[in-house]
Amino acid sequence: MLTLSVLRELYRRQVFSPSLLGIFANPFYLARTALRSAMVEYANSIGGRLLDVGCGTKPYEDVFLVSEYVGLDIDSPVARQRGIADYFYGGKVFPFAAESFDAVLCNQVLEHVFNPDEFLAEIQRVLRPGGQLLLTVPFVWDEHEQPYDYARYSSYGLTALLENQGFKIKSHSKLLADVSIIFQLANAYLFKVSNNWPRPAKLIFTATVMAAITLMGMLGARLLPGNPDLYLDHVLLAEKLA
Repeated sequence: MLTLSVLRELYRRQVFSPSLLGIFANPFYLARTALRSAMVEYANSIGGRLLDVGCGTKPYEDVFLVSEYVGLDIDSPVARQRGIADYFYGGKVFPFAAESFDAVLCNQVLEHVFNPDEFLAEIQRVLRPGGQLLLTVPFVWDEHEQPYDYARYSSYGLTALLENQGFKIKSHSKLLADVSIIFQLANAYLFKVSNNWPRPAKLIFTATVMAAITLMGMLGARLLPGNPDLYLDHVLLAEKLA
């Protein structure tokens, strides 16, 4: 039974499970499930020793069947207190020798990097020749984690950035490239509008109004044509050239 206490716990954990229950607890259900589905889809292309750059809570660690999963995060009080990252760095040089990893995962991090060329050069440095980079970046999204939100990238901008650092693009997917993006952005707006409401009101609002918007987005995506020029996120698989 979907009681208020259940909603409270699901909301606190920001559930993004593909199960239907997440629709009633997570305003970002469409975005989170699309990202997780992309991780599952691309996981077969990733193997060996994997570095998760900007790992946060390592939300996709269970997806990748690799020999070693190493989490790297920016050195901050929040990351230290979280206690999940295996290594920390100060924003410039990764604490690893050159060609230490077979693959790198960088999930929703690049928009928070003020020096993208240097950042990608570090990823390129720690990858072995032929190593794989799985990169996700938002294209249309609101400002978040302020004031550390610096950029949005078009597909052409991302391609240029990666190729300039010695990568070859192998695959490029665009998430929510259909009418569902409109409904996800509506929920993102409502989430911030209702963020300071009393907790019970916010939970009920999420489980009713915002859940209905999510369901309409899912239905609309099935009924209406896609639009490859308006989408939520990039997902790119790139290879380090020898």
